[in-house]
Amino acid sequence: MAGETILTVIGNLTADPELRQTRNGRSVAGFSIAATPRVYDRNSNQWTDGDPLFMRCTVWGDLAEHCAQSLSKGMRVIAQGRLTQHSWEDEQHVRRTSVELQVDEIGPSLRYATAQVAKATRGTAGAFGNPSTAPAGYSGGSTTQTDPQAPASDPWGASDQAASSSSFGSFGKAEPEPEF
Repeated sequence: MAGETILTVIGNLTADPELRQTRNGRSVAGFSIAATPRVYDRNSNQWTDGDPLFMRCTVWGDLAEHCAQSLSKGMRVIAQGRLTQHSWEDEQHVRRTSVELQVDEIGPSLRYATAQVAKATRGTAGAFGNPSTAPAGYSGGSTTQTDPQAPASDPWGASDQAASSSSFGSFGKAEPEPEF
C-alpha cells in the first residue's frame, strides 16, 4: 500500500510469542525482536556490540498461530512488515507513543542454524488472515494430502509420495538420480 513504511528486522526473539484470541476469534501473537548491530573497532581490532533495538511485533491470523508453534525465545529471525505508531494517554494523563511492526512475513534466519519446513493446511484463513470456512475440529498443523486448489506443478500441494518422486515440479521428463 502506498505511503506505508516497510521494514525488515533481523534479530533474536526476546521471549516466546504470546498467542491470544480476539473477541471475534481471530488469532494474534505478540513478541519482541532484539536487533544488536556489531561493528568492527579498528583501534582494538575486535568486534563490539552496539546498542540493541528492541522492536515490538504483532502478527495476525494463521501467521500468528504458525509463529506460536514454530518460534521460541532466542531464535534468530527475519521479519518484514509495516511500521505503525500508536498514541494514548496513561493514568497520569501523559501522552505516550509507541512504534511496532505489523509483521507480514517472518521466518528463522539460516545464517547460524538450519530449519525444516512443513506446509500448514490451507483453508483456516483467507487472504491476510481473514476467517474462512475450516473443517470442524481443525486445530492447525501440517498435511500430507493433496491440496485440490494447488496447481499440478506446485510441490507443496502434492502428497508426500508424489513430492518425493519429483523435485519442485516436473520440468520435462523425469531423470534418474545419478549414482555416486
